[in-house]
Amino acid sequence: MTRIAVVGAGGMLGTDLMHALSSHDATGFTRAELDITDGAAAVDVLTGFDVIINASAYTRVDDAETDEENAHLVNAVGPHNLALAAARHESRLVQLSTDYVFDGTATAPYAEDAPRHPVSAYGRTKAAGEVLALEHNPGRTAIVRTAWLYGKNGGNFPRTMLTLAANRDTLDVVNDQRGQPTWTGDLAAQLVALVDAGTPAGIFHGTNSGEATWFDLAQAVFVVAGLDPDRVKPTDSTAFQRPAPRPSYSVLGHHAWSDAGIEPMREWKQALQAAFESGALTAE
Repeated sequence: MTRIAVVGAGGMLGTDLMHALSSHDATGFTRAELDITDGAAAVDVLTGFDVIINASAYTRVDDAETDEENAHLVNAVGPHNLALAAARHESRLVQLSTDYVFDGTATAPYAEDAPRHPVSAYGRTKAAGEVLALEHNPGRTAIVRTAWLYGKNGGNFPRTMLTLAANRDTLDVVNDQRGQPTWTGDLAAQLVALVDAGTPAGIFHGTNSGEATWFDLAQAVFVVAGLDPDRVKPTDSTAFQRPAPRPSYSVLGHHAWSDAGIEPMREWKQALQAAFESGALTAE
């Protein structure tokens, strides 16, 4: 049986991934159990695994603007170390990445082979992690880019909307940033499908299909929770200035899944409904 190591098993995605891998030979490593910025530790701890999935990341997008060195350690040096460990042990590596490797100026879904052009510190560090993972474990590395994640085991936008709904009559939500809301439960299942297919190398876009603005998503959250979606009011991003620039268009294409014989992920509204019904969406 394929032995699988999940790095970052204590996070929102990692927790769902360990659950999805319950019928597999999978071992989870939290940040306390494996510091991926320590190359020697990575080689030692990951001995004997056939597949390494890196679900750990520095995800504080705004903090990274003034803390890029530490973000680089986790998001670039960490994947580099895991790729070196994978190469040493002849393991396959799955490196989770992000839509922030693109600048968000596209008008059609980004293809998997679209040039990287990050415009934030977070995006730069994740793009560097992709390049290093691919270079140092060539032919055995899969990059899976995701975006707009939400799930049961961490803070996220839908959960924040439900919390605010309990305390405010109306909410102003930006309507000029477009992307793909993605449930960690679905992404975890997709990663398992990737492993079961032999973990083919390449770049994949791990997002639910379709597209939405944050305003669309907020209204949809209200609908699945049985609340009045008209309580959500549209605004533009100038009303919420943040240190890190946000891509205005983060829709990702999914052709690589079909090419690998794997079905792309389902439509985002279907996933949101399923997440709510499963109990993964509750107020904070």
